[in-house]
Amino acid sequence: MPASRRVALCLMAHPDDCEFLAAGALILLADRGWEIHIASATPGDCGTTQLSPEAIAAKRRDEAAMAASLIGARYHCLELRDLHVHYCEEAIRRILQLTRSIAPALILTHAVHDYMPDHEETAKLARTASIGFFVPNACGGPITPGVGMPHLYYADPVGLTDHFGQPHSPHVIVDISSVLDRKMDMLRKHESQRSWLQAHYGTDEYTHSLLEWSHRRGQAIGVQAGEGFRQHLGYGYPQDCLLSRELGPLVHAVQKIATP
Repeated sequence: MPASRRVALCLMAHPDDCEFLAAGALILLADRGWEIHIASATPGDCGTTQLSPEAIAAKRRDEAAMAASLIGARYHCLELRDLHVHYCEEAIRRILQLTRSIAPALILTHAVHDYMPDHEETAKLARTASIGFFVPNACGGPITPGVGMPHLYYADPVGLTDHFGQPHSPHVIVDISSVLDRKMDMLRKHESQRSWLQAHYGTDEYTHSLLEWSHRRGQAIGVQAGEGFRQHLGYGYPQDCLLSRELGPLVHAVQKIATP
């Protein structure tokens, strides 16, 4: 049965992280009538070798908003700062307030173990938001009637490996072959980052990385392109796979999920 409240929030650390790791699934949901929100913990204020923090942050907010608009999504920023994303009272307050205003039925975020702390801390913030945004005393603002614990999924880590270089195993892989070009269009809106990553890592691999990771995940299920996700199945969380329910045969289980 389809979700009664079709609202999704993708919370990632930096403005282009969602495009790399989860935009395909979001596009498929948007095409099925879902309301999509894309949020970054930071405006990407360290993503430059030439501009001031304020100038690059302004540019990257604009790029993120343009990318989100391609699929009818809304972009939000928690206004934390690059390399200073911490699981702290202020950051928790900001994500609780944002999540209460959105009241998502689905939250997508970073892998628990990823290549940099900003990603991992953002995943912790998303987890706290998922369990707390509908708690009356957690923050201010009205609570949307009927909301409860959303489905929470962790996307693949960058490079499809954890921070020890070990391969990451998703629970499910979503076939995004039909929307890969649109996912690429979203990434291309982040023009400032191609030159930054070329300067930082010494190679022009911005779009190449997205295609490589997408194709590797797709090959695992015999399709052109895919995105992997692990579902949070702790106490009190929904135990059914919302992605499978909403996207049907496009979602392939690749790891058995142990449920009570």
